[in-house]
Amino acid sequence: MFLPFLCAQDPPANLARLVAHRESETEAERNQYTYRQAFVVEELDSRGVVAGYYREVRDIIFSPQGERTEQLIGTPESRLKRLKLTKEDFDDLRDIQPLVVSEDRLWNYETKFKGEESVDGVDCWVLQVRPRQFFAGQRYFDGLIWADKAAYNIVRMEGRAVPNVISKKSENLFPRFTTVRKLIDGSHWFPAYTEADDNLEFSSGTLRERFRITYSEYQRFGAESTFKPQ
Repeated sequence: MFLPFLCAQDPPANLARLVAHRESETEAERNQYTYRQAFVVEELDSRGVVAGYYREVRDIIFSPQGERTEQLIGTPESRLKRLKLTKEDFDDLRDIQPLVVSEDRLWNYETKFKGEESVDGVDCWVLQVRPRQFFAGQRYFDGLIWADKAAYNIVRMEGRAVPNVISKKSENLFPRFTTVRKLIDGSHWFPAYTEADDNLEFSSGTLRERFRITYSEYQRFGAESTFKPQ
């Protein structure tokens, strides 16, 4: 549960737009980097013991035109028993968990100022972000973001990908997650890791899902600098 802090100073009136503008800059800059993405999903039994898992590693590459290419490293290991990864899970992996609320997406989000808080020594504004409406086939973020006061970089986000997809034949539920970012090359904050550990309430019973995504070895085209999360 998040408890907002009392605000010692007033945020800018256009805070959400400033954050979205900076997020657009960050997204454009990140598209100039290659990086490695490791994804592990675990399903746990009632004792908290891992009963099944899925693991994969991909190298993410962007062309000079900004086109994204994903290259699998080795063969994914799939030992899941009850969970089934869906198209929405992989869409969220690409478009929701690492980056959110850029200028071209802001129009469809409601934002509410929730206070201020220090994250790893960085003074941040806290914003609640919720989709205004849902369009068929589209994925959205619903949660909180922490943006640094100095340049409006998002340094942390907590929430879930929405909506759940439920029909008469299937239930596709999504866990609450946290994404933490780190400063890259002294300028932009890129995702370092995403973690989730949540109970999914299926009609057939509760299933605990845990996953972790790590984003590492950031390297700018033609540069030698890399980043490995701790």
